[in-house]
Amino acid sequence: MDLPSALYLPQDDGSSAAGFVATPLTIGPWDPGLQHAGPPAALLAREAERAGAIPDGQTVRLAYDIFGPVPVGPVRVRADVVRPGRRVELVEAVLSGPDDRPLMRLSAWRMRVRNDGGAPTDAPPHPAPAGPEESRPEDAAFFTEDVAYHRALEWRFAAGSFNEPGPATAWTRPRCQLVDGEAMNPLQHLLVMTDAASGISAALDWNRATFANVDLSIALTRPPQGGWLGMDAATVLGGTGAAQCFAVLFDTSGAIGRSAQSLFVEPR
Repeated sequence: MDLPSALYLPQDDGSSAAGFVATPLTIGPWDPGLQHAGPPAALLAREAERAGAIPDGQTVRLAYDIFGPVPVGPVRVRADVVRPGRRVELVEAVLSGPDDRPLMRLSAWRMRVRNDGGAPTDAPPHPAPAGPEESRPEDAAFFTEDVAYHRALEWRFAAGSFNEPGPATAWTRPRCQLVDGEAMNPLQHLLVMTDAASGISAALDWNRATFANVDLSIALTRPPQGGWLGMDAATVLGGTGAAQCFAVLFDTSGAIGRSAQSLFVEPR
């Protein structure tokens, strides 16, 4: 199968913001004309790190608000440092469509890296019952398009499944670039992956209900490393039209942080 080489192609549309065109690899599960939230989350993180003023800093918290669905097509991203500092800074990045209406917003806290030679304190091991090489390859069966988000990463399940309800633990590695001509770095990979936590741990039938998230929050104790990243995810239904998805995030060396998503649930 021939796949696009990247999730986004750079585009100079004459505006002051960075312009991109989304490829079919960004297509989400609910509508072929709308993006999965993972790729634009990664694009926002890329722009926030590029705008940051702390040399080689680390991003320790990323809080996303999703104002509306992101169409597959041209988008713009701009970022600004709203709280400057030599040791700690806060960067805000906003993604909009061609009409400049905001669709997603990121608030990212970044910190200086201090290499003092000490080992991490009480660093937890990763929770996956098997490593990526021993885990089961699987593709999602519920996407309406053959070339869509589920092809952007290689998925291997150590527990659970894309295609059955319940908690799941999965490893991923990139099959493409985030922006054409640039290798996808581990933080960008983490963002492409993590928004799918509620997908791999779905508590409802994809054909009978929608459970799209309105936000995504990620807290990291250290930057992700290596080609394989994973998450151990579970979704909890509230019974009132809302749900929460929580995940432990990890690389092959151990746990690196956690994520949370608020889900809006309704029948299809």
